[in-house]
Amino acid sequence: MSQVETGATTGPTGEAGFSADARSAVDALLAPVDAELAHRFPGDPGTRQPVHTVYVPADAFAADTVRSWGRQALAAFDTHAGTPAELARALGVADDALLAEVHRRVRAKLEREPVEDLRIDFEDGYGPRPDAEEDAAAVRTAELLAASVADGSAPPYLGIRIKCMEAAVRDRGIRTLELFLGTLLAHGGLPDGLVLTLPKVTYAEQVTALVRLLADFERGAGLPEGRLRFEIQIETTQAILGPDGRATVARMIAAAEGRATGLHYGTFDYSAACGVAAAHQSMDHPAADHAKAVMQVAAAGTGVRLSDGSTNVVPTGTTAQVHAAWKLHHDLVRRSLARAYYQGWDMHPAHLPTRYAAVYSFYREGLAAAAARLAAYVAKAGGDVMDEPATARALSGYLLRGLDCGAVDLAEVRAATGLDRARLDALAGRG
Repeated sequence: MSQVETGATTGPTGEAGFSADARSAVDALLAPVDAELAHRFPGDPGTRQPVHTVYVPADAFAADTVRSWGRQALAAFDTHAGTPAELARALGVADDALLAEVHRRVRAKLEREPVEDLRIDFEDGYGPRPDAEEDAAAVRTAELLAASVADGSAPPYLGIRIKCMEAAVRDRGIRTLELFLGTLLAHGGLPDGLVLTLPKVTYAEQVTALVRLLADFERGAGLPEGRLRFEIQIETTQAILGPDGRATVARMIAAAEGRATGLHYGTFDYSAACGVAAAHQSMDHPAADHAKAVMQVAAAGTGVRLSDGSTNVVPTGTTAQVHAAWKLHHDLVRRSLARAYYQGWDMHPAHLPTRYAAVYSFYREGLAAAAARLAAYVAKAGGDVMDEPATARALSGYLLRGLDCGAVDLAEVRAATGLDRARLDALAGRG
């Protein structure tokens, strides 16, 4: 019996294979899936992620706020950790060459760029005010931000947190956002690093509402579609688990229609909603870990980044009190970094020294090992660990994060890996 009579097809080896019709049918079947994957899971956006967000109440924000935070952070650093040995005692770590370099870099960072991401707060940190007062504050803060962008003193990322989309404060939040954006446009345009934050989200429809408002503003202002993007603050239990038993946060990311840039965990609101006693409300509570694990899985591959919360223990008082608060903060930041939460909140200028000390130590202590593994992967040289492309992405991403925040220099990375920035970007899957 011939091949034509049996309907058989010949594969690459000359044996029976798949027909062209079967292959076409598979392509047709999976075309919608391919499109869905590309749309919903575009991967890392390939841009810098700030290591923290600093929250400042709108009424406290002034033209010199960022410089003032830097001065206060430096004063605390010099007073309570003037030498690497003092910093080592404060953090409870070894006083070695690594910490000496970290100490040098932290001080330089506090002088050069103390704040990476600034959020002017019109929500909990500001509270309810008469409409005329909040109107004036929205205009005033936008004018100050525009001036700081113009004179080069603005941090790389900046924006506001408005009131939430619940009925009691919805109109007020929308009005503040409208005034703020309109004032920015009138004073030089929207800054490249503009970030908006939507707090206390409980239903995906609240995200949809903000998307529609932003799209409407863009049309009216002649802005490109999608220019305005925002973070979703996860601080309610309904954002993690909806009444239907589904993970609500995944629906919120979808509802953002590509405008969501981040998920920010709200330590104290979420803990309180779970009934956690005030003395035990912390970033490392099991309730917090569960919420952040759900956020992490929901955001994976979407390009939406994660931010941990904050500690409310302020490093002030005697040196012993400052050191105790610094050690707590340092350990919490290190814990977040190990769990792939590369950003967090800082609520006081004296938190900045330990933010950068923790971040810089994290990247510097792993530099040699990560660089060696990546170089071996690129050279196909093997070694003690046989890495796969996914691990190479993680290794190059780790090195790039260290570069972005100033923990390591490109010359160090190039000397250790033989790779330039473009090659690191490519290995990390950045655009």
